[in-house]
Amino acid sequence: MSIDSNLTSLINGLSGHISFIDSLVVAVTHWGLPLMILCVVPLWWLRLNRCEMRYLAVSSALTFISGLLINQFVLMFISRARPYTEGLTHLLIEPSTDPSFPSDHATGAFAIAVTFFFHGRNKMGALFSLGALLVMFSRVYVGTHYVTDVLGGLVTASIAGLLVRRFHYRESFLNRCLTRIL
Repeated sequence: MSIDSNLTSLINGLSGHISFIDSLVVAVTHWGLPLMILCVVPLWWLRLNRCEMRYLAVSSALTFISGLLINQFVLMFISRARPYTEGLTHLLIEPSTDPSFPSDHATGAFAIAVTFFFHGRNKMGALFSLGALLVMFSRVYVGTHYVTDVLGGLVTASIAGLLVRRFHYRESFLNRCLTRIL
């Protein structure tokens, strides 16, 4: 077996022993990313550094969407079966019908984290990275992804973050239009 398969088996092998832990990790896999998004949304209405906070919220959304678009592009060339279909993991959640690589959950979670890092908001980036790491771990623990699937999500989120940082400016027409809403 490959290192990827061994690590995936090792992490997924932790599941199925303590139902409370399994329930907690399943909750993270289902609610971790939506909760991260809900933490970004209030930035829109913060009075402190309003322009910058709105710019960060828009940048997070653009990075999130760009990361998922990059994933769709990758899927045109790579179609990897999920580890549970290969008999490698036991699944704690409902099965997915889409390919395993890269992980959309990891991409979305890391997209939020890298946005804050790339804009010099390291404390917020670190907090969101912690959330993203929990989501990443949970996706392997519940048996729906290989380790390299979630690492692939980190890479696509980072590429998306770099692209957004490079091409989306606070003074851009798009940002000025979007940040005037509400």
